[in-house]
Amino acid sequence: MYVDETLTCVDCGRQFTFTTGEQEFFASKGFTNKPNRCTDCRAARKAGRSGGGGGGEGYGRQREMFKATCSQCGGVAEVPFQPRGDKPVYCRDCFAQRPSYR
Repeated sequence: MYVDETLTCVDCGRQFTFTTGEQEFFASKGFTNKPNRCTDCRAARKAGRSGGGGGGEGYGRQREMFKATCSQCGGVAEVPFQPRGDKPVYCRDCFAQRPSYR
């Protein structure tokens, strides 16, 4: 059913083979698009993304933090957004004590 295909990498321009085994794997995962990058470029792209660990940190970039005054205890709060002043801001400890509304 599957036949090896020769594709061209969008990053380096080299040709690479999209093997029948890879095609079967892609189909089993429900992927509908063919790969755009060769194995080397895929690995390099993946390595460039995996610098910081957890999600939401912009692929390894350090998140900018802003200092504010905690609305509950008056202490220093460091938050990942620029406080506007129209909503309360809490330090880590006070935020952890607040009830969860999820």
